[in-house]
Amino acid sequence: MKHADPHSPVSFLANVARLPQKGLPVVIEADAAQRAALAQEHGLLSVEAYRAELLVASWKRNGVKVSGRVEADITQACIVTLEPVPAHIDEPVEALLLPEDSKLGRQGFEGGGEILLDADGPDSPETFSGDTIDVGALAEQFFGLAIDPYPRKSGASLDAGRETEAAENEFQKKLRSLLGKS
Repeated sequence: MKHADPHSPVSFLANVARLPQKGLPVVIEADAAQRAALAQEHGLLSVEAYRAELLVASWKRNGVKVSGRVEADITQACIVTLEPVPAHIDEPVEALLLPEDSKLGRQGFEGGGEILLDADGPDSPETFSGDTIDVGALAEQFFGLAIDPYPRKSGASLDAGRETEAAENEFQKKLRSLLGKS
C-alpha cells in the first residue's frame, strides 16, 4: 500500500480500475501512531479509536461510489474549562467520484453537462485522476466534519459572572478609543 496523500494519517489507496462486481470492501483501523496523527491534525486531545468501513463500488459508466461509515472515540478540550470532553463519532460516508477525463467530469456544471442530484443524497461528484482513489483521506474528511467545533463539558457555561463582563467592557472601551470611535 502506497501513501499518496502524506496529509492523511489514514491514507488508503483503492485501485478502482477493476472493481469487483459487488464492490471492494475496505476497513481502516487506525493504529496508535495514526490515531496520534489524527488527534494532532484535528486539534483533539486524543483519538482512542478510529475505524472506517467502506465499500468502493462502480457508479454509472466509469464513476466510483464510496459508501460506509466512520466511527471514532475522541477526547476534546472543553471550550470553557479546557477539561477533557469525550465524544463518539458515528458518521455515514457517501461520495461519488468521476474520472477527470470523463465527459461528465469534464463538463461538470460549467460546461452545460447536466448532473441530476438528489437533495438528500451525496454531494456533487468530485473528480479523480489515475486508477486509484484515497478512500482513507475521504473517510477522514467525513470524520473531520463530524467533530464538534465547540465541545463543552456538561454544566460548563460561558457566563462566568460579572468580573469577565466588566473586563470585556474595559477591553471594548480601549479598543473603541484605539479605533477612534467613541
